Parts: sequence; C-alpha cells; structure tokens
Amino acid sequence: MTGNKLKALTAAGQAIWLDYLHQDILKSGELMRLIADDGITGLTSNPSIFEKAIGGGDSYDARIRALLAAAPDAQPPELYEQIAIADIQAAADQFLPTYDRLGGKDGYVSLEVSPTLANDTAGTVAEARRLWAAVDRRNLMIKVPGTPAGTPAIRQLISEGVNVNVTLLFALEAYLAVAEAHIAGLEACKASGRSIAGVHGVASFFVSRIDTAIDKCIDEKLKTADAATAARLSAVRGQVAIANAKVAYQRYLGLVTSPRWHALADAGAAPQRLLWASTGTKDPAYSDVLYVETLIGPDTINTMPPKTLDAFREHGQVAASLVRDPDQSARTLAEAEALGLDLKGVTDALIDDGVDAFAKAFKDLLAAVGEKRTRIAGDRSTANPAHA
Repeated sequence: MTGNKLKALTAAGQAIWLDYLHQDILKSGELMRLIADDGITGLTSNPSIFEKAIGGGDSYDARIRALLAAAPDAQPPELYEQIAIADIQAAADQFLPTYDRLGGKDGYVSLEVSPTLANDTAGTVAEARRLWAAVDRRNLMIKVPGTPAGTPAIRQLISEGVNVNVTLLFALEAYLAVAEAHIAGLEACKASGRSIAGVHGVASFFVSRIDTAIDKCIDEKLKTADAATAARLSAVRGQVAIANAKVAYQRYLGLVTSPRWHALADAGAAPQRLLWASTGTKDPAYSDVLYVETLIGPDTINTMPPKTLDAFREHGQVAASLVRDPDQSARTLAEAEALGLDLKGVTDALIDDGVDAFAKAFKDLLAAVGEKRTRIAGDRSTANPAHA
C-alpha cells in the first residue's frame, strides 16, 4: 500500500499496535486487514475496552447464551473471563504470522490482570500465571500495573518467562523502577538456567492524561497570572507529557547501552520497549495526531485507538521526533516545576485515578454481564420448548 503513512511509521522504527478489541474485528477480517494494509503488529486490551465491547450492546449475547447452555450456573466473572480469553486467543492467532515473521520481536496481544489486584503483589502473580496458562499463546503479554505492588510482581513474572506489558506508567521514577524489575527478572531467569531469548516486555507510558491534568492546572493559574508568567505558562501548555516521554526515552537509551544490559543482550535478551499509550488527543485545540507525531523513534511502540489510527493514516507526518532536542525536553520539565505545576503530584494522582477507573470499568463490566446473564437465563426458563 504505497504511501501509507502508518507503514511509514514502521519504516521509522516504531511499531503500531491497536488499542481496541471486539469480536467483530476478529470475525469480519478487519483485524487481518489492519495487519496486512497498515502494518499493525500488536494489540492492547484493558477493562475499559472489554466493558465497552461486551457491555455496550448485544453483540456478545449469543456467546453468553452458549456459555450458559453449557454451564447454567456460571457467574459473571467466569462468563467474562471465558469471553475475554477466547477473544485474546483469536487475536493472538491472527498476529502469530507477524510474531513468526519477526522472530518473536513483535506480534503481541495483551490481557490485563484484574485491576482489583493493583496493590496485591501475590495476587497479581497468581492471576498472571493463571491467565498465562489459560490463554496459552507464545505471543501473549500479561498487563501488570506499574504500582509499588506491581513492580515486584513484574520481576517475578519475568523471571518465570512470562511476557509482561507494564501498564499505567506516568512518572519517570515509576518507569525506572519497572525497568529495573524487568532487568532483574531477566537476570534471575538466566541464573535459573532458562533461556531468556523468548522473554519480552514493554513499559506503557500513558501520555495524554498527563497533559489533561497539567493543562487544567495551567488554565487555573492563567486566571490570576501576570503577563510574563502567563506567557511562560502558555508556552508549556500541551508540552509536558511529550517532554516527560522524551526524557524517559533518553533513560531507556542509557539502560540499553549499559554493560549490565549488554551481558543480557549477549544471552539473547530483548529490551523492554517503551510503549506510548493514551495517545488519543483529549483537547480539541490540539492536533488529533499530536501524541503520535511527536513521539516517533526506533524500538518504540504507539498503541492507538481506531480514531487516532484513522487520523494518522489520513494526515500524519513522520519524522524522527523522539530524539529531537532532548535538552529542550529537560528544560520544559524544569520550567513546569519552576511554575509550580507539580508534575510529581499529578503523576501520583494519575496512577491512583487510573487504577480506580479500570476498577470501575471492571465492576461495570461484570454488572453488565450479570444483567445479560439474568435476562438470558430468564428467557431460557420461560421459552416455549417448541420454539427453543
């Protein structure tokens, strides 16, 4: 597909993943089309995505009906999990040729542990092991939140050879902690005699949510700022999240050029790539491809919702933006601090908000499945057998 701007991203060294999953794209061939025509090499899911897919309409009713026919006593968590695992398996199978073609360097599909376990290390490890075994696909990644409790779970899972997608990263400090967990996990895996060549992971930085929160602080300060301060505040509006991501990438480059990493790379280890998530633009004043165009660089991933994917295909511009003027990114963060924008406070709040939002979506999902279960079970019990 000559001139495809999404494929130009791939040529620039950045992988494109789809931040969306619904059975319709699996059955209709749409996912296969995105893989073939646009060069999509992976897919991410989360509780919000499953809540919208399963709870937002009647598309999954037939599958719930079939599951209840086989197991009438099945409860909402079990029904959801069976649906999610089947969709993830189907998506992983469609990405398997990509995985094989790239020698395991890409072609991954991600399934998240329950957000209710975000502060439970042992619970996260146990559920990740269970989901890893249940899905049983080489190109699966288990999503684990980058919380203080999630970090030791990441180390343990990597040491066991489980691929991990670290989610809900906002702060540089949190990223460095999970990068250390990934490296330490690989070292432990190697020390145990396992091969580390097939163990993969990504660190998912959530981008636009930072600007949404910081810009709100800026807009509040602008109400009372003098002219000089207002100019400084306006200059960093919409810039902090991008600067934060660019500084994280510089730290990534430092990690993968260290002697410690080279010892692992020599044994076949693959780096924990940075993945840009939450890349849909929230502020209509900004370009709808802002968080794609500004974060293009080698060995990174951008996971896009369908709307952003379509927008970039239509009018995105590809350039080596991620490594452009790294000193400016550091200056932007320093300026934000000088202006009292409290990036640390914002990122600390965002991870709590993110965990809460996913937990709410998960609760709403189970409630929706429960309502469907009750209705379908009622329909079965009152149906005329002659018309069943």
